[in-house]
Amino acid sequence: MSTAQTHTTAGFRERPAPPRPSARRDRPAAPRRFPPPSGTTHPERTGPVSDQLLAVRAAEGDDDAFAVLIGRHSAALLALAWHLTGNRQDAEDVVQESLLSAWRRLPDFRGDAAFRTWLYRIVSNRCLSLLRSRPVPPVPLDVWPELAAFPALGAPEQVAEAHAAARALARALAGIDPGQRACWILRELHDMHYGEIARTLGVSEQTVRGRLFRARRSLAEAMDPWR
Repeated sequence: MSTAQTHTTAGFRERPAPPRPSARRDRPAAPRRFPPPSGTTHPERTGPVSDQLLAVRAAEGDDDAFAVLIGRHSAALLALAWHLTGNRQDAEDVVQESLLSAWRRLPDFRGDAAFRTWLYRIVSNRCLSLLRSRPVPPVPLDVWPELAAFPALGAPEQVAEAHAAARALARALAGIDPGQRACWILRELHDMHYGEIARTLGVSEQTVRGRLFRARRSLAEAMDPWR
């Protein structure tokens, strides 16, 4: 009699032996659509567990671990995509596609770089691929909190002039090379150091420094009338 068959012993009916667990646990299929990025996170879901450990758990099929990672990073990813593409809908699509890609590629994440850097690289690559196929629109002013945070009080003409200067900077950023734009945004708006920018974009630190130099020079020339 097969061991999987039910048999009786001493009048008691025995249950069939449970199947032996497989050596590798199958990961569930990725959702069609991840939750929309949000600027808020829940403290109980963003405790002291590191991104690296959560990534390992997510790679083993833990949906909750990946949900925590999304909660931690989705708002920053959306801001980066919006800064780079200049279009809200494009940014949302890029982030959704990037999160799906990250979910599928989690078993390949080795922890050589920070998990944030790994996510930023996926998003940046998708944005730069998109920008090669079409012109970059100026980013709306409200996307640049650093540029839009002018004092509410003051002379109306001063406030108007400051906003006009900010719009000029947004247009100037839209006109520079996408690689230079990405380096400037990651450095000035996302506070990355040169090494992290290099790992995010897959280039050398020397290339990052060169692109930043050219971006700053172009922006300084464009903003010269506003000095």
